Amino acid sequence: MDARRAIARRLVAASERAGRNRIVIVKSAHTMTLMSKGNALKTYHVALSTVPVAAKERAGDHKVPEGKYTIDEKNAVSRFHLALHVSYPNAADRARAKKLGVDPGGEIENHGLEKTYAWLGSLHREKDWTDGCIAATDAEIEEIYPLVAVGTLVEIRP
Repeated sequence: MDARRAIARRLVAASERAGRNRIVIVKSAHTMTLMSKGNALKTYHVALSTVPVAAKERAGDHKVPEGKYTIDEKNAVSRFHLALHVSYPNAADRARAKKLGVDPGGEIENHGLEKTYAWLGSLHREKDWTDGCIAATDAEIEEIYPLVAVGTLVEIRP
């Protein structure tokens, strides 16, 4: 896992220098915007976790992290349709958790809906329901998934 994170960090550094692609999530607006070379390609309205305010501090707090991360893995067979794994926790998150004496948690993803609830479509956004993740509709994640490469920067803002 550490080797994969190191590779992801190098990819992010190269991507930032080149001004390439990134995902910007603004929790207060419930939006996820795909950016390319500084330009917004498309903005999606998303559902967040059951505690959508404040930054994630520990496992089980039901919060979405805040900060800079990368997409470090793609999962085409996720139980949540398709999933883009976010590299949480980063070094700052681990240091904060260590200081608090807690497990920082993990398994944060941008994903679609569970098969059982796929019929909800955009109605899933009526209530924040994830456990620290960012959820789009299945149609939206199908659009997003091929456009996002491993190493893509993810910026999660309050």
